[in-house]
Amino acid sequence: MKSFSPRNLKYMRALAEAWAGREFVQQPAAQLPWFHLCTLLDKVKDTPLREWYAAQALEHGWSRNVMVMQIETRLHERQGQAVSNFAERLPPVHSDLARGVLKDPYIFDFLGLATDAQERDIERALTQHITRFLLELGAGFAFVGRQYRLEVGGEEFFIDLLFYHLKLRCYVVVELKTTPFRPEYAGQLNFYLSAIDAQVKGEGDAPSIGLLLCKENNRLVAEYALRGMAKPMGVAEYQLMRDVPPTLTPSLPTIAQIEAELGDD
Repeated sequence: MKSFSPRNLKYMRALAEAWAGREFVQQPAAQLPWFHLCTLLDKVKDTPLREWYAAQALEHGWSRNVMVMQIETRLHERQGQAVSNFAERLPPVHSDLARGVLKDPYIFDFLGLATDAQERDIERALTQHITRFLLELGAGFAFVGRQYRLEVGGEEFFIDLLFYHLKLRCYVVVELKTTPFRPEYAGQLNFYLSAIDAQVKGEGDAPSIGLLLCKENNRLVAEYALRGMAKPMGVAEYQLMRDVPPTLTPSLPTIAQIEAELGDD
């Protein structure tokens, strides 16, 4: 065989070292395209973690760019980390799947909004960037509507964002809060879930679940608040700007340095 570039030969050798045994043909990585494998070799040095991302990419059909995004936002550290009461409010199999669906934190840096953005601004931007938002939510989410109207007892109520999850087979109510989590938010979400289950949920649908996305989340306060809620729900933080990796922090200029440089101009 001829015409292999030095770069390709380097990746071939790295591939042979990373998956040295014959069992490679039985692993998810063996079913991924070549450039997916090159990306995994470049960006993920830990072997078990590399295999985890390979399995996720295969299961969810990630493109190479989507896989890069998931690696760079450290999906493995966020998946399944939201505070929830699923174990107490859902059957075991459904509870485990629902817990795995939620993350903490959610990364919304693709919106280009400042950290002091208002709830309606975030809602509007999320729906304008719905494809990227669905990628961040994870596989299985289908968008139903924004400011979804409910009428209860002659009064109108509006849900921030409503989704349907194809694997869980249930509606997912998402409420956005630009403040730290407060216990009363769980009561509001519990009410919305009751209304969705009574008015929207079909016979074949599982109980609706809720997700509170807050600017900050005290996990202990959230755990206490969810204990008294009848409906299944989770609480997670969102970030409008991605955290800077600690390894890069020392190389970044300080505010004083930036101001000094601007003053010199």
